[in-house]
Amino acid sequence: MAGYSILSLSDIIEEKGEDFCREILSSFSCPKNGDVERFLTKRSAIDFAKQGISQTFLVYASYRKENVICGYFTIANKYIVVNKHSVSGTLGRRLRKFAMPSAAKNDLVIMAPLVAQLGKNYTNDYNKLITGDELLKMAEDQIRLAQRIIGGKVVYLECEDVDRLRSFYSDNGYVEFGKRKLDKDERTEMSGTHLIQLLKYLH
Repeated sequence: MAGYSILSLSDIIEEKGEDFCREILSSFSCPKNGDVERFLTKRSAIDFAKQGISQTFLVYASYRKENVICGYFTIANKYIVVNKHSVSGTLGRRLRKFAMPSAAKNDLVIMAPLVAQLGKNYTNDYNKLITGDELLKMAEDQIRLAQRIIGGKVVYLECEDVDRLRSFYSDNGYVEFGKRKLDKDERTEMSGTHLIQLLKYLH
């Protein structure tokens, strides 16, 4: 996408080292979502990248002749279980092409990339340099590149049961297919008792 550069955290670690990474990530701020901020600034993103659990991508924009981090996204390889009655008939038929055998006849088990984190950097108002729509599209574009190699057409994500988040993802083409109860360690960081699960079929 014009005007932005996207750098893999794994590449930065390899080229510059962990200390450099920790320094550039330490100033990231996302007061609207503490989980998004903690994941990037408290070593999880670095550790997960090194272990191959997920890959984080930093998005840079030009600001006063400097390149600054305006946002980031994290992608992980997961699978989802979709009850075929929870989506439209047309989408269900599309999903069946990628489904694995399941003990429950109404469930579709699908390998799908997870957009695990998505957040803008509010430090010095850098968040104004990019929109949420643009950031999400960047994550989807990276997934499309991967799926050209390994196959697949589905992406999914989870969000808190908050109207503005559900509307944001719905406006970007995601449909709800289920809920997931919060894990014990997530309950101290997020509101509510569950996360909404949403998916999108990438054309």
